[in-house]
Amino acid sequence: MMSLKSRLANGEQVVVFAVSRLFHPNMIEMFSIHGGFHGFWIDHEHVGFTNADIEAAATAGRAAGLDSFVRIAPTDYALVTRCLEAGAGGVMAAQINSAEHAEEFVQWAKFAPRGRRGLNGGGYDGRYGNLSAAKFCEQANENSFVAIQIETLTALEDADAIAAIDGVDLLFVGPSDLSQALGVTGDFLHPKCIEALDHVAVAAARHGKTWGAVTMAPDHAAVLVEKGCRMLSPTNDVRTFNAGIRSIKGTFADFF
Repeated sequence: MMSLKSRLANGEQVVVFAVSRLFHPNMIEMFSIHGGFHGFWIDHEHVGFTNADIEAAATAGRAAGLDSFVRIAPTDYALVTRCLEAGAGGVMAAQINSAEHAEEFVQWAKFAPRGRRGLNGGGYDGRYGNLSAAKFCEQANENSFVAIQIETLTALEDADAIAAIDGVDLLFVGPSDLSQALGVTGDFLHPKCIEALDHVAVAAARHGKTWGAVTMAPDHAAVLVEKGCRMLSPTNDVRTFNAGIRSIKGTFADFF
């Protein structure tokens, strides 16, 4: 399995889905069987998955050849390391408010000398105790994926400084919250939102970083890609399930 971090470093365009309220390992396998997706992110911020849920999702993903990362609120140091020990390939911080805030999150995700993550090699990323402490720290610091969401006005203002942080791999635009912060809720193609995308794109390019975004429609996705977005997140389990219901009702419209 190639990690999302490696794919992005290789210049690939990647497509991911989100795991949220309808999580089951079979769902991850179904996305894999249909093909076209390179990985997924687990929405702990809104759903509050247990550690066992994250372990199950990450394990199902690896078995299906799909890397994963977990979106979490940047409020709990211990949750960051638990997600990584559970086998997720990385973590993503929601609702970041400044470069200093992002730096703190990176330090939670990295071992010394870069950060101050607590050292416990008994999880998946430590191969359940089968790596030396030094090797574990070296590999984890090199391989763990860290994304920072740009969805607040202050994070947008600090996008360049956030992109400059050593250890930040990806800036990830949350269009819903960002549009809300810009006063144009839900209008993702509003000039204010387009200007924000340009700001993020320039910041990422200046510091050799990649950026990604949630997208709701093909025209929005086309704008993102045209501006250099390399990680598209077009669906999650709830959206996919709703689309399936609508499709069935359309196919059998005469019977409803």
